[in-house]
Formats: sequence, C-alpha cells, structure tokens
Amino acid sequence: MEIEIGRGKRGRRAYSFDDVAVVPSRRTRDPRQVSLSWQIDAYQFDTPFIAAPMDSVMSPATAIELGKRGGLGVLNLEGLWTRYEDPESILEEIAQLPAEQVTQRMQQVYAEPIKDELITARLRELRDAGVVVSGALSPQRTQEHYETVLKAGVDVFVIRGTTVSAEHVSGDAEPLNLKKFIYDLDVPVIVGGASTYQAALHLMRTGAAGVLVGFGGGAALTTRTTLGIHAPMATAVADVAAARRDYLDESGGRYVHVIADGGLGRSGDMVKAIACGADAIMLGTALARAAEAPGRGFHWGPEAHHQELPRGARVEVGIAGTLEEILTGPGTAPDGTTNLSGALRRSMATTGYSDLKEFQRVDIVVSPYQPS
Repeated sequence: MEIEIGRGKRGRRAYSFDDVAVVPSRRTRDPRQVSLSWQIDAYQFDTPFIAAPMDSVMSPATAIELGKRGGLGVLNLEGLWTRYEDPESILEEIAQLPAEQVTQRMQQVYAEPIKDELITARLRELRDAGVVVSGALSPQRTQEHYETVLKAGVDVFVIRGTTVSAEHVSGDAEPLNLKKFIYDLDVPVIVGGASTYQAALHLMRTGAAGVLVGFGGGAALTTRTTLGIHAPMATAVADVAAARRDYLDESGGRYVHVIADGGLGRSGDMVKAIACGADAIMLGTALARAAEAPGRGFHWGPEAHHQELPRGARVEVGIAGTLEEILTGPGTAPDGTTNLSGALRRSMATTGYSDLKEFQRVDIVVSPYQPS
C-alpha cells in the first residue's frame, strides 16, 4: 500500500520486526520435537545461526567454537586477523579508547595492508579444527584476494557489503561480474546485502546459493543518519522471500536461501525473521555479547573505519554470557539475549511447527511496538 508523502511523492509502507508479531495457531508442539537444522549446498547445520564477519564478533577461535556448536562462523578476511599476526593488543586498545578517538584510531589500524599469507593461515586454522570453513570479502576486494581464499580451501564463500548489486556501474574500474565469477567457482557463494525484490532477484540470477537481506539495520551502522538509507527488515525479508519463490519457478526448481542480516539483536527478532521467510540468520550484535567475542563487550563493523565516510560506530553491547549460554543456554536473562536456540524452538513449538520451512508459513499480524 502506497502512502502519499506529499503531492509529488508517494511511498510504500514498510515494517520493521518491532512492527509485527507472530500469531499462535490451533496446535502446539513439544519443543523437543522441533528441528532447527538448516542446510546449504552439501553443508548441514544444527541451527540456522551464521556469525556476521565482523572483527568484534569473529576470531578464528570463536568461528571454530560456533562451528562446533552447530552454526556457521564466517571470518572477516579484510579484518585485523588478516592484517596483523597477533591483533589481540589492537582489539584491547579499541575496547579501551574513548568514544571521541575511536573512529580515527580504527582508520589508522585498518590502513595496514591485508596479507594473503594470513588469509591462508586463518582459514587453515578453521579447516584443521574440522568445522565448515567460511570467509567473507567485500565486492571491492574479491577480485584481489579470492584466489588465495579458494586455494586455502574455503567451503562457503561470502561476498558481503552494505549493499551489493548485480549491476554495479563504475567509470574508474572494471566492476566484479558476479554472474561470471560465481559460475567459475566450485563452492557455494552467499552474497548481499539486498533489501528489495528486484535487487534480490538479480542476485539470485547470478547463481548465488544464498542472498543476505538487510541495509543499515544493524546496531553498529549509522547509514540511516549518514546516507538517509534504511530498509525495515520485516518488509525486506518478506520481499526477498517472494523473489526466492518466483526465482524457484523461473529457474525450474533452483532454491536460493534467504539470510536475514541486520536488526537481529534479540531472539524475538530472529523468530520474526524466520516467520517472514528467512532460511537462516546472520548475527552480529547477538554474538558480540559473548564473553569470548573479540570485541570485549563492544561491537563495530567495517563501515566504522571507512577511510573517507565512516557510516558506523563502535557501540557498547555488554556481555550477556558465554557463547554457549547465548546459543543454547541455560538462559541467564529474560530479555532475549541468551539461549537463542531455545527461544526459537519454543516459539515454533508454541505455534505448532516442527521445522524452519514449516514455520515460514506462520501467521503474522501488524502490531506496532509501543515501548512502556
């Protein structure tokens, strides 16, 4: 439904996760009979949780631990772990800096060149640990480093940017041809973000195995205030899920996974993301709250240290518990920050659904949240 903003402009009403709610059905189910398993290509996971490739969230150690606990840890291959042999002292410094100094200092430390030998070493750590190996590059860096990533034995390759299109236009450099690039690879590629039906459909036509959905909705992003761009996540996920459905028909049965990425700080948001049509969830803030997270209670993304136009910030998210407590409990707080698996499983059981694909059919109502 379009709304008249003024006589010369109309806009479609869009909804965030706070604006919608899941509705119980006539049936309930034992939570122990609910499956959270998710599979992409040949790789199966016990939970639909994917760690966002952000330095405050994932180190090689936390990626390994998440993998052993049934999720997918994605390492930021443009982060501190591929620029420095031992970045622990830098991570400690970032956590200790006063707010007025942190952006400039991060711009300095992230100016250190990325080293291919460190990309290889970090991914080897994951492979030696026996977990699914996944790393992420931005579209701008993919051409430069992807051969190193493939030789290192990546299982799932992620191309992640604030927004990624299949039709990037540049007058200065040859843009990444996603369709040709993905076609030439032998590994599944997850690409995004996208936030509209048409943009997602174009990415699906490149051969991507999964599409990340989101733009400017994360806790550490300031794109709404710096660029004026924002995509309310409930509408974005539902739109991209519609693109998945139509592409399934168009391609004769090729299924592309929809992965919500942004605005997922608490378990209730994750429930609503699946209900709106997501197959899996990429978590940043939720995992940055783990005691083992490299950010030490702080969270930031690559936008926070952009050399010309920072569009993010270091935010304090605190520590909610260990990674185990955050993922599988036992929960230690009633605010949706711990036992994410338990919350998703119980919500599915309460509404009568036994697996994630079924739960995508649950009824949703528009119920704008009114904070007390």
